[in-house]
Amino acid sequence: MDRRLYLSETDKKIGGVCGGLGEYFRVDPTLIRLLVVILTLASAGTGIVAYLIAWAIIPKPPRF
Repeated sequence: MDRRLYLSETDKKIGGVCGGLGEYFRVDPTLIRLLVVILTLASAGTGIVAYLIAWAIIPKPPRF
């Protein structure tokens, strides 16, 4: 089966990026959220920029 990365419709706090990454990699989205927070704190805001870019380029799931 072909897996594709989409924003999560069910597990989202802001935009669904971490939930979508969690679904794609089959990892708990909470771990991805923690990584984003750590990246943001360690790199003076780069995590926020990366999140916003991902939110802009990752597509929403198709509606059937």
